[in-house]
Amino acid sequence: MVNSHKSTIYDLAALARTSASTVSASLNGTWQQRRISEETAKRVQQLAQDKGYALNRQASGLRRNRSGLIGMMIPTHEDRFFGVLSQAFERMARERGLHPMVVSTLRDPAIEVRTVQTLISYQVEHLIVTGATHPDGVSALCMRHRVRHVNVDLPGKKAPSITSDNRWGAAELTRLLIARSAEPAERARNRLYFLGGIRGEFATEQRVLGFSEVARRRLGPVQEQQLIRCGYDVNQAEVAMARLYQDLGGLPRGLLLASGVCLEGALRFLRTLPMDEVLACTFGSYDWDPFAAGLRFPVHMVRQNVEGLMSEAYKVIDGEGSQAGHVVQVRPVLIASP
Repeated sequence: MVNSHKSTIYDLAALARTSASTVSASLNGTWQQRRISEETAKRVQQLAQDKGYALNRQASGLRRNRSGLIGMMIPTHEDRFFGVLSQAFERMARERGLHPMVVSTLRDPAIEVRTVQTLISYQVEHLIVTGATHPDGVSALCMRHRVRHVNVDLPGKKAPSITSDNRWGAAELTRLLIARSAEPAERARNRLYFLGGIRGEFATEQRVLGFSEVARRRLGPVQEQQLIRCGYDVNQAEVAMARLYQDLGGLPRGLLLASGVCLEGALRFLRTLPMDEVLACTFGSYDWDPFAAGLRFPVHMVRQNVEGLMSEAYKVIDGEGSQAGHVVQVRPVLIASP
């Protein structure tokens, strides 16, 4: 006969020869504040794991008026940048004794709102809002329920925001593209093009500004058709790349891709071309991908400072951050391909 009895906090206390409150503190991450020894906390945690005990955090949060939960909203799991960002988020949460939850909202404002409502129902204490399409709407919900929160990647007016210095990064990448490229025989193709991103989105428009300022000074006026804001979608980037090639009758002097996802879409089309054509164009990606180093042609990249972004975000969570509406910019790193 299978024993269906589930271990309780009192069972664990008896096995550990300690009190139920000590077991609770050892499992919910508050044992240090309670001045419980690390040896005791680890012994309790190991017993809980051996007995298959899982702390009911929602009930625990209701009893203590806190849950120890911290949430992070990201627009997509597909983009490497957000994947690396969420890993840093989880690590820094656990360093603080918090329990992280990561949810993708698919760049959909309706899903963003429902996600926040769900997290609040689970008594999430803090929220890091990353790449939200409507950050102020998210802030309104968080403020109503007194959830400390911070925007990352895309700023808002109702909470502190941490972003990359997108304008600087795009400008530096554009300078590199011009320096590493050669003027094509066809003067009509002696231009740089920007491909990807969303019209009106903060990160996109800041990157467009940095790109346009440098391109204009070095190569002349930047035309609107040089700014191809086709979103952050692999298929759309592939279609936009094919259309650009058709319109120009070949590749331009250089191409700055707005993200790693846009780079992937462009590569789907580029692999259909002869390599000598591809080598005649110089490529840059505003986001770092280690696999790009294995390509048969160079791709220069901007690597966003994930550690810096998350460290600044956690200053807000720790109560050390700036006021609502203030934006902290973290400078990225330019990575030139050999």
